[in-house]
Amino acid sequence: MNKSELISAVAEKAEITKKDAEKAVTAVLDTIVEQVANGEEIRIVGFGTFERRERKERIGCDPRTNEKITIAASKVPAFKAGKAFKEAVDKK
Repeated sequence: MNKSELISAVAEKAEITKKDAEKAVTAVLDTIVEQVANGEEIRIVGFGTFERRERKERIGCDPRTNEKITIAASKVPAFKAGKAFKEAVDKK
């Protein structure tokens, strides 16, 4: 499912127009991205937790030359599914 299909599904479930559903979906996604980028954790009970995690500097290997390279430390987004989400997926 891509973003436009998600918007259509939300519009149908919520019985609202696709335009309103697009505004809502975009607002939710933008808010999650902004808050996680700022280091905030977003916890939605039953769904899951969005957070920012720190990756330490590490040694990697360039696949073209087999040369060892240093991969810089970075911050990455992470999602951990909640219990209800995991159970719903497991039932199908």
